[in-house]
Amino acid sequence: MDQQLELLLEIQDLRMQRRGLTDGTLTDLEAEVFDIKIEDAIRSLDEKVEELAQRLTRGIRERYRRIADKAPRVVAPVINGICYGCFVAVSTARASEADRNLRVESCEYCGCFLYHVG
Repeated sequence: MDQQLELLLEIQDLRMQRRGLTDGTLTDLEAEVFDIKIEDAIRSLDEKVEELAQRLTRGIRERYRRIADKAPRVVAPVINGICYGCFVAVSTARASEADRNLRVESCEYCGCFLYHVG
């Protein structure tokens, strides 16, 4: 798998964790039981996301930031030829390539980076 794509997937995972902290999924009782200070956890996740984003190449980092400002999901899985960012079929040639996930690709419809599953 392409190293830049791996970084993007890791960043997306951290962003999802952050969203769980900010949308009320983690209750005050859970935070107390696990001895978590939500503000500290959010700050830590933000720092890690920025650290990983700095490891992206300039072009991918700029594209990542544009997508991240607009959408909750930066990387969308492609399952059975369908982009799960916009639910539109990706081109047959792109979906059937033997070397998929060995380079960073974007959906031509929604702009998300693509990760081929299966």
